[in-house]
Amino acid sequence: MLTVDFDRLGVGPGSRVIDIGCGAGRHSFEAYRRGADVVAFDQNAADLADVDIMFEAMAAAGEAPEYAKAETVRGDALDLPYGNDEFDVVIASEILEHVPQDTQAIAELARVVKPGGALAVTVPRWLPERICWALSDEYHANEGGHVRIYRADELRDKITARGLRYHHQDFAHALHAPFWWLKCAVGVRNDKHPLVSAYHRMLVWDMMSAPAVTRTAERVLNPLVGKSVALYFTKPAVRADAR
Repeated sequence: MLTVDFDRLGVGPGSRVIDIGCGAGRHSFEAYRRGADVVAFDQNAADLADVDIMFEAMAAAGEAPEYAKAETVRGDALDLPYGNDEFDVVIASEILEHVPQDTQAIAELARVVKPGGALAVTVPRWLPERICWALSDEYHANEGGHVRIYRADELRDKITARGLRYHHQDFAHALHAPFWWLKCAVGVRNDKHPLVSAYHRMLVWDMMSAPAVTRTAERVLNPLVGKSVALYFTKPAVRADAR
């Protein structure tokens, strides 16, 4: 289940990509499939171990080109262990809402993008997230939980203040918004509730089968209740006469 549009980012053979806050690795795996050289970056060692196993399995099964490279790196998004202008594409999906020092994290994201390169940032959308917070404190008030709710224009302005150019906005995962509202209403850990269980089965069916009915419904509903907003930026290329 991807939140980022890889076609819009132009990820392909030879692209150097870093997926910051990669979690379970869904965006890292897609970049690897497309032939990119990928860094799956996170602070959670257990998640990275699982991602590394999947990279190895993908390589063994021929699911990624032989020339593509993939590695996992553990570290802090507030202090990335890379020089300036190192990556063609930087992805930060569903991470900034967890980071108290988001201004510092955004500065690091912008720093490591190459001139002419792309940055994609996704966060929970304001209205669906606001409803979740209103229904349940447990949803967000926990260790490592969400510390803020962004408005898209607020986040856009924080990123463009670092010298990047804003290009596009998308919404994603409309079918997931009601699922989380339901979980917040009955208890976020109450996975055995019959309504939660039934909705979860539907989401799994949708992800595995991608039937036309749910894909069409999500496309129609995304502008209204898409749970995530994705913002796309580029770093201006350095002009030869400016060097």
